[in-house]
Amino acid sequence: MHTFDKFLCCFWLFAGSVSVCFSQQLATGPQVLAFQSAADDTDQPYAIYIPENFDERKAYPLVIMLHGAGSNHRLALRRVFGKSNAEGETDVEASRYFPEWDDVPYIVAAPFARGTAGYQGIPEKDVYAVLADIKKRFNIDENRIYLTGLSMGGGGTLWLGLSRPDIWAALAAVCPAPPKGTADLLGNALNLPVHFFHGDADPVVPIEGTRAMVDQMQEKGIYVQSEEYEGVKHDSWVNAYADGRIFDWLGQFERDPFPAKVSFSTRDLAYNRAYWVEILQIDPGTLAAIDAEVISGNEIKISSQNITSFQLNLKDHPSIKADNLLNLEINGRKLRIAFQDVLSLYKDGTTWRPGNLIAEGGLVKRKGSSGPIYAAFSDRHIYVYGTADNPRSEELEQRRAVALEAANWSIYRGEFLGRVHFFPRVLADKEIRPSDLESSHLILFGTTETNSILESIREDLPMHLTTEDESLGMLYVYPNNGRLVVVNSGKPWWGGSRPEGYSFVGPTQRNLPQFKDFMIYRDDPDTILVDGYFDTFWQLPRDKESELTALPSVEIW
Repeated sequence: MHTFDKFLCCFWLFAGSVSVCFSQQLATGPQVLAFQSAADDTDQPYAIYIPENFDERKAYPLVIMLHGAGSNHRLALRRVFGKSNAEGETDVEASRYFPEWDDVPYIVAAPFARGTAGYQGIPEKDVYAVLADIKKRFNIDENRIYLTGLSMGGGGTLWLGLSRPDIWAALAAVCPAPPKGTADLLGNALNLPVHFFHGDADPVVPIEGTRAMVDQMQEKGIYVQSEEYEGVKHDSWVNAYADGRIFDWLGQFERDPFPAKVSFSTRDLAYNRAYWVEILQIDPGTLAAIDAEVISGNEIKISSQNITSFQLNLKDHPSIKADNLLNLEINGRKLRIAFQDVLSLYKDGTTWRPGNLIAEGGLVKRKGSSGPIYAAFSDRHIYVYGTADNPRSEELEQRRAVALEAANWSIYRGEFLGRVHFFPRVLADKEIRPSDLESSHLILFGTTETNSILESIREDLPMHLTTEDESLGMLYVYPNNGRLVVVNSGKPWWGGSRPEGYSFVGPTQRNLPQFKDFMIYRDDPDTILVDGYFDTFWQLPRDKESELTALPSVEIW
């Protein structure tokens, strides 16, 4: 497009009240771009395909492809177009170039996502960062964004797709290895078509897991398809992506932003919204579930479980008339109320009432500040060791070594798994700056006597560990000044048995996604003495407070 034509395009977009002018200067075809990660300030790559005859005035569908373990973004882009390695070619060799393939009218992106690290926490945020970066660069059709992946990436496809189902138009999961807890979310695909592909002789990810998920989805009335390949082992992606056929299947579907019925479950307020339904508060530690359906006119039927507050985002809902009253039925109880663009409701005993139970600014679990422990490790964070008691050089080095071990996500795990490309900072307490407190969660090691940051917020924290019993360890998460702190006193949190399910990170981080809000243990997490969740107001439940008080080395604030 000539410069003058681009000027006219920008002017037309401005005149049409569109705030973004897309003026893409990249060559078409496969290539690698990058975004700056807010988690560790690194440039993170992703492979992208820009279709031939690209027209910046056109809204393009987008396919995001998630690679498997031991793979990368370059190989993933090849795979989704059906391009396997050449005869005798290694993955290392195949990663060095992009072969030719048939054009498709899609933008296709494959995040690197830190290498072999699964798709929860930091890698998960990377996928959404890639999505945001692409939307800044290109005009994307919001109702035609698709997600697919193989093996570890197939599991990531299910996790990202089911935890945030209103983003995607369809999912295609190839020999998926999903993280623990994914099965709880299968019903979230009520408005999200899903296609599974799996070899029946797969020795790495047995097909029985996929078959069970397909059966459960069918029982819930979900649009689900499954292809099984007789005699095929773990390389079922060769069949699934052959000749770029996946684009034809995905392209059948468009997202409906306002489906008549929404079914959504979550254990974590980090994932609290689906379409026009948003969960505000849940009973901590439970699986919260809500079904909301527009029956007719302004009549909405809702059932909920383990939810104390939610809201309906009804602005622009095509089936709701703004000038009519709403007739709600919530868990069998009826409520008649004036229409609102955003209608908030809370549970008062067994009665649901309009309004928000919790005022802004109070200490309360909410999206972005709800725990559990892993939440602090899933965003920008700093590992902080203590120097407040002026330790001798040997002791200081030992403390620093513990913090370095905790922060070493990039431990080498052999040629296949490689390293996790995540590089958080490790600092002494005296090196923390005000900007660190504003921008980062803090992983604090030591006690109030040894760590000056811990001492400075002592009165704002719920518990502390004394040094009476050196075999104990304490680990908990708590909000502080808009961020999260994780306190690890006594024994470090790593060690013990490997958790069930697929784990794609190193031994220090392996157990983190399984932890609750707080835990006291002896030597390592295999011997938990007390653990649990803080309540909605970040208070210790009465029974847990009694258990903690019975431990002589624990002080309750």
